Amino acid sequence: MIMEGAGHRGRWIKKAPVGTILLLMCMFIPTLTSPEPSKEQTCPPGDYPNGKGICCNKCPQGFKLLDMCNATGQRSNCLPCPAGQYVDQINYYDKCHSCRRCKPEKHEVEVSSCESKQNTVCRCVDGYYKSKIDSETYECRRCKQCGKDEKTLQTCTSEKNTVCECKENYYRAKGKCAPCKNCSAECKHHCSTTPPLNTKAPKSDENLINIIAGVGVFTLVLLTLVVVITHKVTKRSTKKKLLKRSCPTSDVSPDSCKEVLVQSEEPSENMSVTAVPQSPVSEQEPSNLPDCVPLEIKIPDLIYMVLDLVPVTQVKRLVRSLGVNDTEIEQAEMDHRSCREAHYQMLRVWAERGSRAAGGGGRGRMLHWPLLHELLDTLRNIHLGQAAEELETMYGIQ
Repeated sequence: MIMEGAGHRGRWIKKAPVGTILLLMCMFIPTLTSPEPSKEQTCPPGDYPNGKGICCNKCPQGFKLLDMCNATGQRSNCLPCPAGQYVDQINYYDKCHSCRRCKPEKHEVEVSSCESKQNTVCRCVDGYYKSKIDSETYECRRCKQCGKDEKTLQTCTSEKNTVCECKENYYRAKGKCAPCKNCSAECKHHCSTTPPLNTKAPKSDENLINIIAGVGVFTLVLLTLVVVITHKVTKRSTKKKLLKRSCPTSDVSPDSCKEVLVQSEEPSENMSVTAVPQSPVSEQEPSNLPDCVPLEIKIPDLIYMVLDLVPVTQVKRLVRSLGVNDTEIEQAEMDHRSCREAHYQMLRVWAERGSRAAGGGGRGRMLHWPLLHELLDTLRNIHLGQAAEELETMYGIQ
């Protein structure tokens, strides 16, 4: 026996074979130096991590998630979509999408009805084609009719408009087909096969061309300066007129009329910016009140104005900069299949949250100037200063 007791540890080291010591080192060193396992959880295709270290299965098409699994080996509890709703992909949504309805007044006709696994399929009626606004939205427009000097290259379908081209011996100039009268790239049948004898212009003609070109460049620069100056003067004049309209007497400072109240109401088609007249004051009340009250702006009108000014591809970047999180963005996209309606909901989340933070009391109440000021600053921070200037001009903000 190599080791006789605890008191003979030194004797055990001396007597232990060198091979045994090397074997023990090879067993323990990899354990000490092995890297930590990856903390990122990966699930097989068709499953997703539930946030508790367990992979749950997704629901199939036509179903929504009721309860996710809570232990390994369990299955998620899924429910079929109710009538009038659908889901066209495997998912773990807690809601199904609402089926769309074809609109005859918009020149649409139904191709196939909505099912739990797919949305309603609509197409444009004969004589109209689908004009896409974005990836989810389109409108049916009347097919183009070729003119008298044009011929049809491609007939109109429900997906594409008519394609026209000029008929023979005609060429397109300024959007119209004109008859060929001289030699050009479009009218080659008028070109002579014999090359001209002298193609170089005389010296005097070259000087005249240079003079004309110089005068043209100078005129263009001058016109550009005039347009820029006119735009700035008009913008400043518009702001002053709006401030005077909302504050009729000169005793009140412009800063007292800058406070903007934003009212959440149902969306309307026309933007309304009105100065509310001062209510009568009794003799016992203080007489030092301002001669005007703050401007009122409806939240839906403001949001639609922003959607008209900001490119579709920049809306998500804007709402994220305003504090709307990804969960709220995904919820808006899930609730609204239309891209514009989803973007409207994202901006509405920001507006209502700002209303509560400013003491407005939530939906249907008034907000103060800092909310609009935050929107203008955010637009400039993400390089959308043109949109901010348009809003300032609209509301008379200096």
